[in-house]
Amino acid sequence: MVGGPKNATTPPLNTHKLLHRATFNRLYMAVYTVALLSLLYHHIHTLLNSPSTTSFIFTLLLLLSDLVLAFSWLCTQAFHFRPIRRHEFIENLETMIVKQAKEFPAVDIFICTADPYKEPPIGTVNTALSVMAYDYLPEKISVYVSDDGGSQATLFAFMEAAKFARYWLPFCRENNVVERCPEAYFNGSFYGSSSPDALKMKIMYESMKGRVENAVESGKIEEEHIDDNEEMQEAFAKWTDNFTRQVHPTIIQVLLANTKDRDVSDKLMPNLIYVSREKSKMHPHHFKAGALNALVRVSATMTNAPIVLTLDCDTYSNDPQTIKRVLCYFFDPEIRSTTAYVQFPQIFRGLNKGDIYFSEHKRLFQINPLGMDGLLGPNYVGTGCFFQRRAFFGCPSSFIQPEMPELSPNYVVKKPIGSVETLDLAHRVAACNYENHNGWGIKLGFRYGSLVEDYYTGYRMQCEGWRSIFCSPKRSAFLGDSPVTLIDLLSQCKRWTNGLLDVLFSKYSTITFGFQKMGLLMSFAYTYYAIWPILCIALTIYAFIPQLALLNGISTFPQISDPRSLLYVFLFVGANGKDLLDFHLENGTFQRWWNSQRMWMICGLSSFLFGCIDYTLSSLGIAVRGFDLTSKVQDDELSKRYDQGTFEFGVASPMFVPMTMAAIINVVSFVVGSIGLFRSGIRNMEGLILQILLSGFVVINCWPVYEAIVFRSDNGRMSTKITLIAAFLTSIMCLLAY
Repeated sequence: MVGGPKNATTPPLNTHKLLHRATFNRLYMAVYTVALLSLLYHHIHTLLNSPSTTSFIFTLLLLLSDLVLAFSWLCTQAFHFRPIRRHEFIENLETMIVKQAKEFPAVDIFICTADPYKEPPIGTVNTALSVMAYDYLPEKISVYVSDDGGSQATLFAFMEAAKFARYWLPFCRENNVVERCPEAYFNGSFYGSSSPDALKMKIMYESMKGRVENAVESGKIEEEHIDDNEEMQEAFAKWTDNFTRQVHPTIIQVLLANTKDRDVSDKLMPNLIYVSREKSKMHPHHFKAGALNALVRVSATMTNAPIVLTLDCDTYSNDPQTIKRVLCYFFDPEIRSTTAYVQFPQIFRGLNKGDIYFSEHKRLFQINPLGMDGLLGPNYVGTGCFFQRRAFFGCPSSFIQPEMPELSPNYVVKKPIGSVETLDLAHRVAACNYENHNGWGIKLGFRYGSLVEDYYTGYRMQCEGWRSIFCSPKRSAFLGDSPVTLIDLLSQCKRWTNGLLDVLFSKYSTITFGFQKMGLLMSFAYTYYAIWPILCIALTIYAFIPQLALLNGISTFPQISDPRSLLYVFLFVGANGKDLLDFHLENGTFQRWWNSQRMWMICGLSSFLFGCIDYTLSSLGIAVRGFDLTSKVQDDELSKRYDQGTFEFGVASPMFVPMTMAAIINVVSFVVGSIGLFRSGIRNMEGLILQILLSGFVVINCWPVYEAIVFRSDNGRMSTKITLIAAFLTSIMCLLAY
């Protein structure tokens, strides 16, 4: 099916096709559904005929677990019902623009950072430089950097970046550089170049990088770097004055203006604006969503581009043609009026061969969006996403007028971005009390009410009638960093858990509100993510209950000679086999798939479980949740162990206790069951064989835990404290179940 006008003389801008796997997916759904219903019937029959109270309790818990897993599986089928793949025809874009007498639209790019120590400014600088160097009219690009940490070092870094950009942008154009992130280029393509210009650029970059890193490390800016810059002197003076009074002021610095600044080849530069919004303990700042809304308003007063790109500070551009690829959808008259955003997959660099922590999140970022794209479109994942500014102001058929005309997407900015009037208005809309008594975060902009503002914003937009596009070109449009320690990944997932539960139990629940507004399949797709945390119930039960029953000689599954045992085998092999097939079809490897299902179990016993506890306590007013940043800093020793595929357990975190308990009880039950099987024979142990196999499967997955407890002596080994606590609690559990 081809997008664009149905006119033979008009070249198409995009096309999409239904994937062949859709037919197989639907057949699989039908067969697996019958098997699930048979399993639930077996559970109920066994429950009603339980010979003892203990057996009744075990069977009831397994029924609860399977109900949770069955509902989760049902929701996942929305991703497999109608998967499609898209393709863009960039070569036809300019022809269409000329024929229709249009011009290339301006683009505002938002980059968010919040902590110069967890998110090094040099990484944010690389992200900004990579998008400033897009293969696009530079005067049409405006880059806004939101520094929610209010760091002088970050501002200094971008002062340095503005100087370096005058050389970097023309160098990229003249040499047809594809990797326009300096760090990526100098660590990659540069080594195949003998150009004196490339060597000169590397020397300049390393010099800038050294100054920026020294500023972060020392916590101060050398005087010689600011003596000749009146704007920086003024900004730093305001910082010192306000922070002395414990106020986080609004700082807006225009570092480059496309009306006056030119590069060394005498071409206009993109706009580069640094924004640190005002924050006060008297007013909620709504974390990243609040920072993005401040940028929506500030950018509206200064440039008001019709297209907005949001990026994380560590997600740099990997393809200079990306904006033109996006315009192949935003210029398509058939879908333009209802398309809120174009989402690119989040791809990570630097993953080790097996991706031991499953940081790739292939299902979330690559597989599932194909299926959502065949419905109403993918969810927003927080980075690598181009929005139509109009989508922040109500549904496609009903425009919501903002409180001042200057914030409307239709407003034409007439004054220069550096003028006094423009800057005064920008400061006003970035004030900490600006959102009092208006619709920002509720009906306008990025939505408040969840720690996963990306998921929630995309969900609410699609409930309003917008659709979205999943654009996944062969060359990744963006590349980002991923956690290299287990605790960082689990902390990130725990934050997601809290935010997802916010949505699930709100008045905008994906189960009720989502079904009414988007229909069954899209409701299921969003609900699948929303119930991630609740999977901890099923995974915790399967990690402990069959094993405790095995130690007590109680059978929880059919005998191996009973044909009903094949039902369990089919459900297990069918679910995992289908998942492995999906991985393979999207260029995944068996090793990464294996690690993905291992991390699914680890998260169920750690981040999902503790996230549910945190959410419950905060809902009762007992605890207050925060927004924990994922560290982008990589220690050399940690990086070395990560590259070797070694798990990191060096932090004595409570989240490691349940998984260590599961590792202990499963190895004990497996050994006890195997000894019993050897002594008594298969015939006398038929009812326990599936439990022994389950314990063995968990033991194989827990090998990194055993390794960290027993065989390792490095700083990443399991804390003795965690091991002793887990062993003690496991002993108590076994005594209570005896």
